[in-house]
Amino acid sequence: MAQTPTDTTNIIVDTIGQRDLIDVVRPIFTTKPRRETDTKKKQIYFSILPISSSVPGGSKALVTSTTAGFYLGDRKTTYLSSVNFAPYFNFKGRYGLPIHSSIWLANNTFNIQGDTRFLVYPQETWGLGGGQPEESGVLVSYDYVRFYQAVLKRITPYFYAGVGYDLDYYFDIRTSYTPVSLAEFTNYPYGTRTDGSSFSSGLTLNFLYDTRQNFYNPIPGAFANLIYRHNAEFLGSDNNSQSIYIDLRKYISLSNGLRKNQIAFWSYYWASLSPGTPYLNLPSIGNDPYQRSGRGIEQNRYRGEKLIYFESEYRGDITRNGLLGFVLFANLNSVTQPDTHKFAYINPAGGGGLRIKYNKKSNTNICFDYGFSKGYSTLIVALGEAF
Repeated sequence: MAQTPTDTTNIIVDTIGQRDLIDVVRPIFTTKPRRETDTKKKQIYFSILPISSSVPGGSKALVTSTTAGFYLGDRKTTYLSSVNFAPYFNFKGRYGLPIHSSIWLANNTFNIQGDTRFLVYPQETWGLGGGQPEESGVLVSYDYVRFYQAVLKRITPYFYAGVGYDLDYYFDIRTSYTPVSLAEFTNYPYGTRTDGSSFSSGLTLNFLYDTRQNFYNPIPGAFANLIYRHNAEFLGSDNNSQSIYIDLRKYISLSNGLRKNQIAFWSYYWASLSPGTPYLNLPSIGNDPYQRSGRGIEQNRYRGEKLIYFESEYRGDITRNGLLGFVLFANLNSVTQPDTHKFAYINPAGGGGLRIKYNKKSNTNICFDYGFSKGYSTLIVALGEAF
């Protein structure tokens, strides 16, 4: 069954007999039942979750995670579009306003991708390569503005190509609680200069293959994404530089029943192809486009000119009505060493999690994941699967 190509575009998920958190809570506040005929007409599905959880880079913060799933065409021929807004803050001077979007026009003719962020970060860094002890990290504070946009056109069913523009602006970069500057600590010349700023601006070439119908909770299918980026001085960049990001995912159903019995695989390769890439833009664990990789490892813990990552996860239902589920996951990563430019260390992590169906129409889960690695563990609460 795993080798049989799966056309997910025309799959309409049958929610008859399924229950979600809305079904559980609704009777408490109203006596009017939830009618399937009403929800079938609905085009936008919201999920809102105020929580206190770990945020990328470590520490706890108050997060209000909001997702919106909607169709801009016939759902038999159009993927579910998604917008994610998860502002967070804590009392240690850290807050963020990230917005991610993936918009599918009618009949999947175009895919418009967006990633906009404003972040205030005190965050540890351990320099380049692997093998550094946990206590060797240095706290770096900075403010960050990101603006990524890309437009992809369908070339053939499931395959898209397009162009985009990426902007990264780091400012007020400084080390804390140490007289050592970031340039001295990392021994890296780009994006660590004494004026405390780094600016990258470049065009991207994007290729996408996607048979998943739902971003939040993919049904069996496949995903492949390639992004080539060229930062150019004529676009305002501090330096000319190039990078590539290759993302591969596969989702396999292990049974034909209504209960979920699925295994998922995720791998990506991220590399700086030339000198000039700013330090904070170098490949690092947990800094993939949606900051979901490396569960059980501190964000930024491993950074290098090249990074390779692999993760697998088993997903199953606890209850027959789909209200409760669970996952088991394991991942590993490796980055190149600054002196040899070779992969020398493998960094594993693993864990498990509980799933509560928040909205059965958009198939969105509340995800409670506990991840751990050598000397570190964390609890992550989020809306939607990690990948």
